[in-house]
Amino acid sequence: MKLVKLIGNLGYGSRKEVAAMFREGRITDADGEVLYADDQVEHARIRIDDEPLDPPAGLVLLLHKPVGYTCSTKDKGRVVYDLLPPRYRLRSPLLSTVGRLDRDTSGALLMTDDGGLLHRIVSPKAQLPKVYEATLASDLRGDEAAVFASGTLMLESEKEPLAPAGMEVVAPRHARLTLIEGRYHQVRRMFAAVGNHVQALHRSRIGGLTLDDLPPGEWRVLGAADLERLFGR
Repeated sequence: MKLVKLIGNLGYGSRKEVAAMFREGRITDADGEVLYADDQVEHARIRIDDEPLDPPAGLVLLLHKPVGYTCSTKDKGRVVYDLLPPRYRLRSPLLSTVGRLDRDTSGALLMTDDGGLLHRIVSPKAQLPKVYEATLASDLRGDEAAVFASGTLMLESEKEPLAPAGMEVVAPRHARLTLIEGRYHQVRRMFAAVGNHVQALHRSRIGGLTLDDLPPGEWRVLGAADLERLFGR
């Protein structure tokens, strides 16, 4: 792939804009030598304004999504792409969220431009566990864990019962749920089905990946070891 197309696909600009960057000498190799559009250079050695080039296609990142952001490219309010470099939303292939967290839910969110990996993660066959911390409006009544684990709980407007889910009581109004599926507003609807209301919701783990010390609004690129942790659970 020609450098001008590679750099354009990473969201740095249109073909015309990237061509202008070449003419201005802004694109160099790691030794500071000016590059030209037809040069063949290893990705890791390319620099733009003396900064390393963004990761190539196949990017996977983990974002600590704060409350108040939506997983959308079109929402008029704050979106998760606002937390990334602006060019990330212009990448081709598109950098997509792996599933969604609603505006009022915080926590671990994966994003990738690898369509095959995205489908592998969200596929029901993967059964990747996702852990949520739920703060509730009322005290737990005591039978919720059994109801959620039964595999018979039907949510309103659904045609199939939920898969069994694990629940741990952390405090009278704090529960930790482990799900292997991801239906629309599932945790909130589960507690609504047993007469409670979720006041705050946070996803703390996806598969074997946790946020560790990643602060809200921050993100990091994942490597091969991280993906092994993801699927290793």
